[in-house]
Amino acid sequence: MTQDAETATEAEPKHTLAKVREMCTQYRNWGRWGADDEIGTFNLVTPEKVAAAAQLVRRGVVFSLSLPLDAEGPMTGALGRTNPVHLMLQDGGDIASGAQSAMAPLGYTDDAVYLVLQCATQWDALAHVFMDEKMYNGHGLALVNSSGAEKNSITRMKDKTVTRGVLLDIPRYKGKPWLDVSEPISDEDLEGCARRQGVEIGAGDIVLVRTGRLSFVRERGSWGDEYAGGAAPGLGVSAANFFCPRDVAAVATDTWGFEVQPNETLPEMWQPLHAIMLANSGITIGEMFDLEALAEDCASDGVYEFMFVAPPLNITKAVGSPINPQAIK
Repeated sequence: MTQDAETATEAEPKHTLAKVREMCTQYRNWGRWGADDEIGTFNLVTPEKVAAAAQLVRRGVVFSLSLPLDAEGPMTGALGRTNPVHLMLQDGGDIASGAQSAMAPLGYTDDAVYLVLQCATQWDALAHVFMDEKMYNGHGLALVNSSGAEKNSITRMKDKTVTRGVLLDIPRYKGKPWLDVSEPISDEDLEGCARRQGVEIGAGDIVLVRTGRLSFVRERGSWGDEYAGGAAPGLGVSAANFFCPRDVAAVATDTWGFEVQPNETLPEMWQPLHAIMLANSGITIGEMFDLEALAEDCASDGVYEFMFVAPPLNITKAVGSPINPQAIK
């Protein structure tokens, strides 16, 4: 398949549902930090880990890794997700018309946003995915109801997402500008990339995995459907064999679905890596991170580790949150 292919051929299943269940059990962290735990491997982000991450700031350069929250985003309505709707409640016209005359000479503006929480750069909460009707730490379906998540909500992460970050630049490792559509990233790819970059990944780290598809989208000049539910490169099932034993706190990619699309387990199962890592290992997942500027900087100075800060919005009982992640070098 060519590097600029826009459509994917039907992938042959590479992993069975039985294999996914086996890996769910193998990497399950339920009860590891107690029956009431709701943050999974973020338990490994200790004060010492945060202090060590701060020492990685050498140049004081900050990279925002978020997509804009606006009407020009990638969402098409697929999976019920739409782009943000931004409304002005008070604007300059209200001041000019005299509607705020009681406040003169002061005038003010105000606005509001309708926001699907997973429409752009975001974290999946541990309550986002169930496997066999169980989410992380064995909690059942009744604990995510019409009022939100009673367990594993994104609010549990409000003061946790500060740690060492590491970028794994997979297309640069493979010698191409971006991965092909539906190209999987294996555990061997991750191992080889980390070795080439000279970085080790360990407990409590947040790992950012670049596919480069944002570069492709920008060169093409349109989102297409690959950032709203379409075919895309991403992590394969075997990636769990790299991340789970290392006890990483979170993994994020620059695509909508984190995993290679179509999944390697179809037609038996959709999003198998979410089941293994999010629902069983308690590893938080991030999607649609803009890694392009950071990747260029890392390639130029050869430093692929940095302080990483990405708190979610403190939305009570939410199962995900938009974020503006910061990589600080």
